Amino acid sequence: MSFGQQMLFFFSVIGAFNGLLLGIYLLFVKKMKHIPDFFLGLILLTLSIRVGISVCIYFYPDWPKIIPLFGLSALFFTGPALYYYVRSSFLQEQFNLKNAGNSFGILTLILGAVGLLYLIFPITWNENFARFIYGVWTVFIFLSVYEYFIFSKKEAKKPSQLLLPILASNVIIFLAYQLMSTGLIQVYCAGGSLVFSLLLYGNVLIFFNSKNKSTTVKEESKYSNKKIPNQQAENFVSKLERLMNMEELYKNPNLKLSDLALKMNISTHQLSQLLNDNLGKSFSTYINEYRINEACEKIENGSYLKIEEIGYEVGFNSKSTFFSTFKKIMSTTPLLYKQSQTTSDTRFQGSNL
Repeated sequence: MSFGQQMLFFFSVIGAFNGLLLGIYLLFVKKMKHIPDFFLGLILLTLSIRVGISVCIYFYPDWPKIIPLFGLSALFFTGPALYYYVRSSFLQEQFNLKNAGNSFGILTLILGAVGLLYLIFPITWNENFARFIYGVWTVFIFLSVYEYFIFSKKEAKKPSQLLLPILASNVIIFLAYQLMSTGLIQVYCAGGSLVFSLLLYGNVLIFFNSKNKSTTVKEESKYSNKKIPNQQAENFVSKLERLMNMEELYKNPNLKLSDLALKMNISTHQLSQLLNDNLGKSFSTYINEYRINEACEKIENGSYLKIEEIGYEVGFNSKSTFFSTFKKIMSTTPLLYKQSQTTSDTRFQGSNL
């Protein structure tokens, strides 16, 4: 092989291998956690098998003639997988997985029947087998594009941002193979394989870019939703205050937002929204106010504890945190606050004499 052929072989095989790994991951590791991902895994797996076999046959034409049929058989399911990927992306939880399974069962029987005809009449079906596979692929490509535009016009649920790039990539791969099959482009299988590899990496870049953007948007809009309704918020606040006053949860120095949400039997997001939107306080501010209020009560009542011991008693896990939080909330230090209470008591006693 020349250097150019070696590079073509390398990039094509790497793309097929990576697509195969990604397809296996979506099919057998993530399994059915997200139905569109399952069909995306099937698309990648079938295309990768087809691409891998195409590349090997192109560069090693002495392989047995039956091997390309396995690649074509894998390609037979690419179109249906794309079709159901589009439908499941729009329908989401309303998607009927059982119907899709039945359809794949029927398609498998059809492929088996056609494969049997090839084995019985190899000469007649030598070219017709490939035409049959490409014909089915063509039908499902058109159906997939049609479904995409139909669902886009309806008030359907918003699909993943990857849907359009994946649909467009499949159409491009389909057109590449169709053009090469007509002889208009001479580099037949390897050329289609290279197109697949380039589009695979392009979609991976789009995926990570969209993922980073969606993460940023989520962070920015974390508290942009509407406030919890007043009546519901009042019930939550009353329950929260009862927990804090009766169980004194704030005295736990390791108390987390999730722990408090679990006690209230609401989600962490709801509690965070309640504190930030309805009470206008962060979780740490809300908890620390309870701690400082009790610390002030202990100081006012002449507690025998040292200042730093009072901090630990009310829930702070360090002296410095207690002092800095106390000054932030009370605008004075614990020691000065204690001295002011002593002075006030002395003046009160003097006035009674």
